[in-house]
Amino acid sequence: MSARKYEPFEQVKNTIKDTAAFMGLEEKEYISLMFPERELTVSLPIKMDDGSVCVFKGYRVQHSSLKGPCKGGIRYHEDVDLEEVKALSAWMTFKCAVVNIPYGGGKGGIEVNPRKLSDAELETLTRKYTAAILPLIGPEKDIPAPDINTNPKVMGWIMDTYSTFAGYTVPGVVTGKPIEIGGSLGRSGSTGRGVMFMTREIMHRLGKPLIGAKVAIQGFGNVGSMAARLLQNEGAKIVAVSDVSCGLYCEEGLDCNELSTYVAANGRSKLFKDYENKHLKKISNEELLQLDVNILIPAAKENQITEENANKIRASVIVEGANGPTTIEADAILQNKGVTVVPDILANAGGVIVSYFEWVQNIQSLMWEEEEINRAQEKIMIRAFNSVWDCAVKTEAPLRKGAYMVALDRLVRARRIRGQLM
Repeated sequence: MSARKYEPFEQVKNTIKDTAAFMGLEEKEYISLMFPERELTVSLPIKMDDGSVCVFKGYRVQHSSLKGPCKGGIRYHEDVDLEEVKALSAWMTFKCAVVNIPYGGGKGGIEVNPRKLSDAELETLTRKYTAAILPLIGPEKDIPAPDINTNPKVMGWIMDTYSTFAGYTVPGVVTGKPIEIGGSLGRSGSTGRGVMFMTREIMHRLGKPLIGAKVAIQGFGNVGSMAARLLQNEGAKIVAVSDVSCGLYCEEGLDCNELSTYVAANGRSKLFKDYENKHLKKISNEELLQLDVNILIPAAKENQITEENANKIRASVIVEGANGPTTIEADAILQNKGVTVVPDILANAGGVIVSYFEWVQNIQSLMWEEEEINRAQEKIMIRAFNSVWDCAVKTEAPLRKGAYMVALDRLVRARRIRGQLM
């Protein structure tokens, strides 16, 4: 990786400025999007199981509420910091705008390795964090959801803590909850399902077959594993997947259902380095990115494809399952190489779309069928893809710029309508 410090929010701002200049916008029309509306940093002292006290740092950032309540996940990771959360919240603003749902962008996180905490410690930390960010969140203000290392159980703790303070049950304060307390059918696999929809659509638009296409997926969490299984069902050949420990490669194709069963059985300690199969070769995450495949899906973390390795990428199509996996410098290299990139704010928007469905169901006290949810998600994502594709073709721009143009246009028009421009 590059020795230069990666500053994700600076990358976001540069993308906004570049897109605005391409569109011919005046600075006053987009400058507010260069700054988050609110940033909250909290200290979280927790009594551990052994009696000691550890203090963790947490964040919640609201980037924009122009189009509705802020929306965005909460991640538990030891690398979480304010700059990362600011960038993630901004990406959420553009993600919601590009798929045209009535949300703004928010994000949260705690600087912690959850694998080192017991369930009791994790619950205490979650409840303390919820109480600390309580002034910001609410079903009409800011609605958290799962992200890296958080899940429906964590969302249940957040909902319960918020409801305790409110004095009544408030299911709409979070999405991605367990079904039993107001969660939505289809939510757990929605981001990976959206990645499949976008992969299928881009291959169709490019006139390339998905059946038999070789696919490598970096990251085998909720997003990567679901995308792998669904793409396998569509006839693609998943030749490589990875987690934080290593990657697995098989030229003839992996059995993604078997791998998902292994991961489920090993819980939070899912490490492919312990997976034994004589037909597989173990590779590094860096090697996975450079495999000779048709489709590459980075579905782990941001800053994975950089100016250091972009020239080594051999896939002709990249579908970004993670947020911000490709730096601006790498994006320019990939464009020069003729690589087609379906950007994160479009490719992984399936999760926030079904989160929106969950929120609507909570507000209306309804429960939709999973088939109905999947159909509605597909309809919204295909419509968004068509808007981005048409914009990119019309302006002779790459898909990333097309996506940002569609989103930025909607955000600027929203600000004009609300009367906040001179």
